[in-house]
Amino acid sequence: MIQTIRHGSLTGSLEIPCSKSVAHRLLILAALGTEETEIVCRGISRDMEATAACLQGLGAQIRQKGDSCFVTPIRSVPRSARILPCAESGSTLRFLLPLVGALNAKAAFYREGRLAQRTISPLDEQLRLHGMEIEQDGSLLICEGQLRGGDYSLPGDVSSQFISGLLMALPLLADASSLTVSGRIESAPYLRLTEHALQQAGIRFDKREQRYEIPPSQRGRLPRRVRVEGDWSNAAFFLCAGAFSSRGVRVTGLDMHSAQGDRAVLSLLRGFGAAVEELPDGACVRSAALRAQEIDAAQIPDLIPVLSVVAAAAEGESRILNASRLRLKESDRLDSTAAMLRKLGAEVDELPDGLVIRGKGRLKGGTVDSWNDHRIAMSAAVAASACDGDVAVKGAESVEKSYPAFWTDLARLEAEA
Repeated sequence: MIQTIRHGSLTGSLEIPCSKSVAHRLLILAALGTEETEIVCRGISRDMEATAACLQGLGAQIRQKGDSCFVTPIRSVPRSARILPCAESGSTLRFLLPLVGALNAKAAFYREGRLAQRTISPLDEQLRLHGMEIEQDGSLLICEGQLRGGDYSLPGDVSSQFISGLLMALPLLADASSLTVSGRIESAPYLRLTEHALQQAGIRFDKREQRYEIPPSQRGRLPRRVRVEGDWSNAAFFLCAGAFSSRGVRVTGLDMHSAQGDRAVLSLLRGFGAAVEELPDGACVRSAALRAQEIDAAQIPDLIPVLSVVAAAAEGESRILNASRLRLKESDRLDSTAAMLRKLGAEVDELPDGLVIRGKGRLKGGTVDSWNDHRIAMSAAVAASACDGDVAVKGAESVEKSYPAFWTDLARLEAEA
């Protein structure tokens, strides 16, 4: 599917859908709980559907009615081997892999797209050391064996999702566990999301510096009804579009005190020189003279494609640093971001762990490939606001992974006269 976006700045207001990062965690903890939970979740993405489908394969019952998911916890785990369709959702696979062992289930994750190429090391080594058997067979990741308590250790600079998955699974075990995280923790805000969700469910853990002590035999209990907050990662696309709009773009439905790391988009847009107004439930961003800046991607990797668009339309040389993990996403996001920007007339140098972007103030427009990556497709759409020609995005359906209503919401904004 090709989506063509008319060039020129946009203005207007919209409410952002729920955070898929928060929704993943609440779906899992509700499935591991003791009673039915209603999760109010505006906007269900393909990644969320993947997590729900896998939890159903493990014995949970999940039904959707309007903007709510009603989750009945896992009472008994099917004894026969189950195929768990995790699609291209890295979060689903990494969160649920240790859970399969904690439940002593026999299962095979079916992975689509690039997911089979994305690393599960060193998480898989830790799981094998503690009782699981894991074997890769093409698109299938075959798992069985009872996970045992004990001492676990993971580096902090590979994937916070490995750590989060263990934190949600280890409380189920019959014996106490510890988890030590070594070195610098990247994407640390996502761990805070996990810790908050565990606390909501009443799961006990003791954290001292980078070590967690986790008591055994815990089944959590979320409130009977919980609401998923708005998604800062997806809000970032429209907030960045506001940086090219004199009248501004307003995004609502957000928690201004959220633990989501991508809330940093506001301070980063200020760093570019955009006018940012914070509201009780969101923000409004307006254009101003945009200037280059240096961006450390370690804690905000998902923001880099769209921030690179802003950098390409700013004056001066911007640098993206500490971004090597972007090569392991739905696409190699350093390569795909650079390719997308070059197609639109930007000057970009690709580094092993970052980008150098020499902004010219405007882009020219053109046809770009999404690389089947939702964040590249949405970033290209934002770029049309800074272009002198229209932008055509090939593979536009990729947005369904995280934001199925993106093109509809984009169309709600008005062209700025």
